[in-house]
Amino acid sequence: MAKPTGFLDVGREKQPYRPVENRLRDWSQVMQPWEGKALNQQASRCMDCGIPFCHQGCPLGNLIPDWNDLVYRDRWQEAIERLHATNNFPEFTGSLCPAPCEGACVLGINDNPVTIKAVELAIIDRAFAEGWVKPLPPQTETGKKVAVIGSGPAGLAAAQQLRRAGHAVTVFERDDRLGGLLRYGIPEFKMEKNVLDRRLEQLRAEGVSFRTSANVGVDIDAAALRAEFDAILLAGGATAPRDLPLPGRELRGVHFAMDYLTRQNRRLEGDTLPEEPEFNAHGKNVVIIGGGDTGADCLGTAHRQLAKHIEQLEIMPKPPATRGGDNPWPEWPRIYRTASAHEEGGERVYAVSTKRFIDDGTGAVRAVEIVNVETKSENGRLTFAEVPGSERELPCELALLAMGFVAPERPALDQLKVKLTDRGNVWRDKQWMTSEPGVFTAGDMQRGQSLIVWAIAEGRSAAASIDRFLMGQTDLPAPLS
Repeated sequence: MAKPTGFLDVGREKQPYRPVENRLRDWSQVMQPWEGKALNQQASRCMDCGIPFCHQGCPLGNLIPDWNDLVYRDRWQEAIERLHATNNFPEFTGSLCPAPCEGACVLGINDNPVTIKAVELAIIDRAFAEGWVKPLPPQTETGKKVAVIGSGPAGLAAAQQLRRAGHAVTVFERDDRLGGLLRYGIPEFKMEKNVLDRRLEQLRAEGVSFRTSANVGVDIDAAALRAEFDAILLAGGATAPRDLPLPGRELRGVHFAMDYLTRQNRRLEGDTLPEEPEFNAHGKNVVIIGGGDTGADCLGTAHRQLAKHIEQLEIMPKPPATRGGDNPWPEWPRIYRTASAHEEGGERVYAVSTKRFIDDGTGAVRAVEIVNVETKSENGRLTFAEVPGSERELPCELALLAMGFVAPERPALDQLKVKLTDRGNVWRDKQWMTSEPGVFTAGDMQRGQSLIVWAIAEGRSAAASIDRFLMGQTDLPAPLS
């Protein structure tokens, strides 16, 4: 543990962020590094809790008390060794994960939890700065070949683990650049892409091969891969967006959130895109339908594009400021949260449902009609009833649908003839294998839309199963076995 009385002596502090007036002028990451001894003091709050429930909260089983203690004692190189023992990419989770570990922190029973996520990010940033993150190529080659379809966090984690076990690994990515939603779905202000690129360089140096613009199931016959590779991992994510089939959905200016975010990320990558004014929020009233992280990403992006006014809609009622009686520790706290984008402006509107998109007379959207709703629970299921007379219009020249994703896309799955679940995800057994021998799956493609920490954990677990399938045994860790 760290300092025995740390949690009594030091209160929780939020990781510093760049001032709003500064960060809105550019696309750089909003978070700032801790200075001086402030982070060591935050790490000292990790208490002698007996049973570290943070392990239970983290799908990766991160050794959180260990590296909190090491940071408190300024033993940073040992801290990154502990962190990398369970997490291939702590810079991704430290930037993007909602930190279920903090929700399970024992200190959170009657106080604010330890700033686990901020400590994690500081460790890996220090490790890269000091040159401690080095390629770890295998000492021996197995002669086995594995194809990984998808270069998101699940695919990359599995690829690194399998390569370190000595297998020849090729990652197939349908986009022109690697990273999946890490590349084109996550705004630069949440995680700069040089963070992704430096990790990809490590994987290349370890011997992982990458093929971009390789859409398996469209450009590449998925079935033919089975003849070329000894095993295949399906890690393409759940990328089919949830639509909102309402009157006016076809109007110009009504778009999926990911189409909007991808275009902005491509511009920041240096791509020259055709002029598409309907995808630019500049000077417009923007309505974002969906109150989650993707909606907040759209909010921050629209701020930087100098939108006139932004409203983010959520069908659920506003969460409470603290845990309710039906949400005890160590469950994930269902409380009101503020992302960096919300600090920058815009209005959050709760307990409303969208009824239609309204035409301006030229085929473009001019407004969104919404109505207040009341939430009821019937037999364990939520229902929403419209409040009569509460209909109203919101001015809107750009409407963004940020309601999540429903399932993986099908071309590769159909060619491989893998079994699907009732929800359209890829079915797997306890060893992460699909209904087709030698074809495995991990991440959102089998789980459905979820967190980055689950994707990395599943990629590591699937890699262990693939290694066992190929070699008869494995030494690779499997956090979700």
